[in-house]
Amino acid sequence: MTAIIRAAEPADVAELAEVAAATFVLACPPGTPPAAISAFIAEHLSPARFASYLTDPARDIRVAVRGGDIVGYTMLVFGEPGTPAVAASLRFRPTVELSKVYLLGDHHGAGLAATLMNATLDAARARGASGVWLGVNNQNIRAIRFYEKSGFAIVGAKTFQVGDQTYNDHVMERSL
Repeated sequence: MTAIIRAAEPADVAELAEVAAATFVLACPPGTPPAAISAFIAEHLSPARFASYLTDPARDIRVAVRGGDIVGYTMLVFGEPGTPAVAASLRFRPTVELSKVYLLGDHHGAGLAATLMNATLDAARARGASGVWLGVNNQNIRAIRFYEKSGFAIVGAKTFQVGDQTYNDHVMERSL
């Protein structure tokens, strides 16, 4: 069954939040407290937050739809990184953050992630970005391999907070 990649729409917010809740857990390092994961999801991945993200001109959300259901999504955040260490590690300007790249687990391994990534990179190019960067937990080997296959390289480091836990992330970047 083929997938459709398209821009997210206001009618997608509830389904986006469901997919986000199901997939964020997959990216968390082992041992992340479930209460911290739930709090992060409630604060950053709720339907209200997705509704806000969709009205933010600095953001672009793409969805992968298969069989009428959203099975994955990406979010671009245009502009300079807010962290000086991240900004200093990047080589390409103007830059855009690939803030979220998630696909439901039962859709892994079928090439859909690459299709979604390519459509997202096309959207970044269309808005004038010269480079794309992302943060990925340094223990998430599967994601790191996928990003490397997608042309990203490790260029720095940053931290990511979930609850009271601070995790170490690689900063990865690629040119467009």
